[in-house]
Amino acid sequence: MTEPISANPSPLASDPAIAGHIDAIVAAARAAQARITGARPADPARQASFAQAMARTAAVRGRGPLMPYLGAGMGNGPLVELADGSVKWDMINGIGVHMFGHGDPRMLAAALRGALSDLCMQGNLASNPDSVAFAEFLVQEASRTSRLAHCFVTNSGCMANESALKVCMQRTGGAPRVIAFQDCFLGRSVTMSQIGDAAAYRQGVPLSTLVDYMPFYDPQLGARSTEMAVWHLKQYLHRYPGQHACFVMELVQGEGGFNVAPREFFMALIETCKAAKIPVWDDEVQSFGRTERMFCFEALDLGAHVDVVTVGKMSQACACLLTAEMNPKPGLLSGTFTASTSAFSVGLEALRTLRDGGHYGPDGANARLHAAFREHAARLIERNPSCFEPVRDAFGREHRNWVGGTGGMCRFTPYGGSKDRVMKLLHAMFEEGVMAFYCGHDPYHVRMLPPVGVMRPEHWGPVFEIVERAMRK
Repeated sequence: MTEPISANPSPLASDPAIAGHIDAIVAAARAAQARITGARPADPARQASFAQAMARTAAVRGRGPLMPYLGAGMGNGPLVELADGSVKWDMINGIGVHMFGHGDPRMLAAALRGALSDLCMQGNLASNPDSVAFAEFLVQEASRTSRLAHCFVTNSGCMANESALKVCMQRTGGAPRVIAFQDCFLGRSVTMSQIGDAAAYRQGVPLSTLVDYMPFYDPQLGARSTEMAVWHLKQYLHRYPGQHACFVMELVQGEGGFNVAPREFFMALIETCKAAKIPVWDDEVQSFGRTERMFCFEALDLGAHVDVVTVGKMSQACACLLTAEMNPKPGLLSGTFTASTSAFSVGLEALRTLRDGGHYGPDGANARLHAAFREHAARLIERNPSCFEPVRDAFGREHRNWVGGTGGMCRFTPYGGSKDRVMKLLHAMFEEGVMAFYCGHDPYHVRMLPPVGVMRPEHWGPVFEIVERAMRK
């Protein structure tokens, strides 16, 4: 497939001499990366300077990061070298931003081509063809199985979500209320932190946005869970008729715990919304590209029903896609910055590679990587039963669903989901050579977002060896 508009960021990119220089730079980078083959401890000679750098980081930010991560600017696929000389398996990748890991030669070459442009940053009044090609790519892929027709590009997932909310509010005549799932997360702007279901993220923020929270799918209840969710939704619609701007749905919950639900659950809620003329907004900022289809709505066959979709993270630039009828009036959406030219170049390279590289479908690379994760997690549980006690849900019910997620969204639940013990394990994993994070709320899970563009199923072996070593510590 070819792009409908030239995506070359600069005529210089086609100059044979410059192309040769780019090839030479990439080759030199690959030679340097070759020494990074697995996890290794810090270099004692660099630890003092690393500690000073981390202290300066904490001083300038007001507090230190959760993990002492400060990169050396060098990595090799799923592996990254830190400034102290240690090498870690990066299983979180900036919360899913770096789908192709560290130092991928295709992404490096694309970034160098982008750097040849006259524009470092593009925006509303200064755009080059590659920004149009980026938006057209997303519309082209989305419209194959949906009614999405337009794309507004912006500089973060949070701003894509702000744009989606404004579009929905304008479409519904300024309706003030939002329907969202419990445990959702949409970003940290004033408005998005109010919609997101985490009290810690809105401490001190005046609550000016009206949000009605819905229960997410409960696999232990099955069809009964769907019936209860529809009942809750109808109660809100009866209580606040004509007051809802949208129902925002994460089809796979990210921060909420990598929770999934069947198509029937979403369809029952969508049909109720459609009957009440409430737009359906699908937030795929974290899940985009990581399931068995590029768009999660496609994997669940919901494309005909979504009105607005937001994507980001792995695409480098972020976007709000919308149907023709949701297209807003002039002035509602704009932005000084959309993304850097290199981000557009890398984003397009990543999107094309994922589309054409066998990543999607039930037998695609994403599905195979997740299946391998589950196999290794099952063996971890079998060898360490004392670390996997029954998990209690919000109703106090016990279950043994210790492994979850889909595609490149992977999580497991040790220690009954205790936050304190999960956090201690994450720190121990980091020290041993694996970077991961947490997700969920009572229970808490170990969250992994492996770089599916470069990670292979066999990489899980050394990753889980380190996880088990950390667990036994």
